[in-house]
Formats: sequence, structure tokens, C-alpha cells
Amino acid sequence: MSVAYIIDAVRTPRGRGKAGKGALSGIHPQELVAQTLNQLPRRVNLRREDVEDVIIGCVSQVREQGACIARNSILAADWPETVTGVTLNRFCGSGLQAVNFAAMGVMSGQQDLVVAGGVESMSRVPMGADEAMIDGLNLKLRKRLFQVPQGISADLIATLDGTTREEVDRFAVKSQENAARAIAESRFAKSLFAVVDDDGKVVLDKDEHPRPGATVESLAGLEASFTMMGAAPLGPNGETLDQLALSRYPQVKEIRHVHHAGNSSGIVDGAALVVLASEGYVKRSGLTPRAKIRSMATYGAEPVIMLTAPTPASEAALKKAGMTPKDIDLWEINEAFAVVPLNTIRRLAIDPERVNVNGGAIALGHPLGATGAALLGTAVDELERSGKATALITLCIGGGMGIATVIERV
Repeated sequence: MSVAYIIDAVRTPRGRGKAGKGALSGIHPQELVAQTLNQLPRRVNLRREDVEDVIIGCVSQVREQGACIARNSILAADWPETVTGVTLNRFCGSGLQAVNFAAMGVMSGQQDLVVAGGVESMSRVPMGADEAMIDGLNLKLRKRLFQVPQGISADLIATLDGTTREEVDRFAVKSQENAARAIAESRFAKSLFAVVDDDGKVVLDKDEHPRPGATVESLAGLEASFTMMGAAPLGPNGETLDQLALSRYPQVKEIRHVHHAGNSSGIVDGAALVVLASEGYVKRSGLTPRAKIRSMATYGAEPVIMLTAPTPASEAALKKAGMTPKDIDLWEINEAFAVVPLNTIRRLAIDPERVNVNGGAIALGHPLGATGAALLGTAVDELERSGKATALITLCIGGGMGIATVIERV
């Protein structure tokens, strides 16, 4: 089996995902990808005509993110018409799944050079814009298995784990502190580029979402976001959403709602891309690899609790690589909600000081389709900066799935 080398990784800054308020809200999502694509030949000796496919993860594939955003972004970037594109949706794991599919094409020997990543313009195409909810409006499935909103799932995990409001708030503050340090030390500079408007004027050159002044005390003043939602009688027989979740976990009497806007992932706009190449292409082209894919995996878990699958997905990826959690120098565990990395850290006995050392989605935001590719790029940059060798990137995914990728610096 061939090696899949990571040649480069690049991303936009993350802009606040509010229509008319975020700095990137005036940029069409195709143009976010197009600008990201056009950064690649400027950074490495990339022959655009050699790229065999562009794989783009995107969750809300409607309106401006509909059709095939991958192909239209290639055309918007004025890349050769011979370069093809495909768009995929694995919810929050879409960006990393795009990278993994690209790696599979290279490792199988069927492709030599692939670009993969993702995009989400949450200011222009908000969550839920496809009106399908998580179950695709399948009422027959819903009667058998009602998948509650993710915020309620996160609070259920915290309740089962005995994770307190103070613990999730402390984790959120740590995310902000780590991101603030990373920004102050220019740790994101290698992958980040400035997004411009049609006149070439810079509209955003740094992440817009971080709130470095957050404290446990300030977060304590925020009301839990999902208390009222959990009490809503939206079940098939008038059950509340909390009751539907608890029906799968009768050992719990009630859900303690601990998550809020300050300890959950931020709604943002952004795009991220990764270039992967075969060993043969690297030798022929003279490109210099930065890292390589060691292994990858997906794994499904119980779909009501939904957000616990990063643990078995990570275990599966580690097993394929012949590794254990202790062999991983850096972990990127997506901070969809603070309890997700906390749960993964506990279950895998990970040293917390190796996790999200430059902050995560609580501080930086979570542009759904792009996040996985952005996290992988962050991991590559940090491995090089710190001189470390291995990293594991993992995300929880709607419907009770997880995804993980193990990389090694070269």
C-alpha cells in the first residue's frame, strides 16, 4: 500500500457566523473555497493540472452551498477545467472525511495528487437550512428512534459522567486561554491567509470568534442553553425531548443542563484544504512532505447520546496503526461541546495537556464542513513547531458517529 503524504494545509480565518455581522458573511462560500484553492500554488510548487480530484465536505448543501460546491469552487478559482470536484456530507466530520477519502485514493494507488477539505458559511446558509433535521424527516424512523438535538445529548453525557457545570466552564476557559496564546505567538500563521473581497481588500486576516477575557466567573452568569428545549413536548406522543433522551437511559432521573454558548462550539464561517500526494508523485515533482497519514477510522455509537463515538473511532484508528493513546503526542478533539473532549480524555486516559493545546472550537468556532481539515492542519503546524512526532484528530458526528485520523510528522 502506498503512503499518503500531507504536502500542505491552509485555511481561512474563521469569521463570526452572523448574517451581515461576521467579516466573511459577504463572501460567497464558493469564493471561500476558491481563495483557499488559490493559496496552494503560492505556497508549494503545486501543478494545478496534476490535481486529480478536489473533495469538499459541506453539511448544509442547499442554496449557495448546493449543487456541487466542490466543482463550482474549482471553476470560481479559475483552475483547469480538467480538475474534478465532489462534495460530501458526514455532518461535523465532513472535512476530515474528505481528507481521509483523498488519502484512501492515494494509498490505493489510484490517485497521485488530491486536494481535500471543507467549507461552511453559517452566516449565509445557517444550520437547519436544509430543513431535514438529523433524521431526514423520516417519521417511521422517528417513532422507533427519536434523535434529540445535540445540545441535549451533550448534557446527557455530562449527567451520566457526573461532569459539573464548573468543569465544562473551566474547560471552556482553557480553550480560550490556549487560543489566545496561540494567536499571540503566531502559531496559526503558517496555515492562515487573509480573505479578500472582489476589489482585493482584506476583509479578515485573523480568527474573529475568540473571547480571551472569558473566566469561570463570567461564564457562570450564562444560562444553560438547552433547558427550555429539553422541556419542549416535541415527541411523537407528546414526550419532552429530555424524556425521550432519558427513555434510553432509565438509570438517570433527570438531565442536568450544563452547556451554553460559552462552553459550546462557536457558529462561524470558514474553509480549509489539505494537499495529499503519493510517494511516487513526491519523488517526481520534488514536493516536500510535511507529514503522512498513519491510519484512519470511523465508528458508530448509540445515536441518542450521539456524541461519544470519538473514543471508539480513536481506538480503531490507533489499533490500525499499532499504537495506543500513550503513543500520541498531540490530540485534536473537536470541541463541539466541552463535555465531548472531557469524555474522550476520561475514557482513553489521555493527558489533558496534550489535548487542543492551541484551543479548539469553543474559542475558534466550528465551521461544520471545514473543521476536520482545519484541525488536521493545526496538528501538522503544531507538530512542526514543537518538534513532536504524532497527532490524532477526532470529531463527534451527528447520528452517533465518530471519525479519527492518525498522522506522523516527516
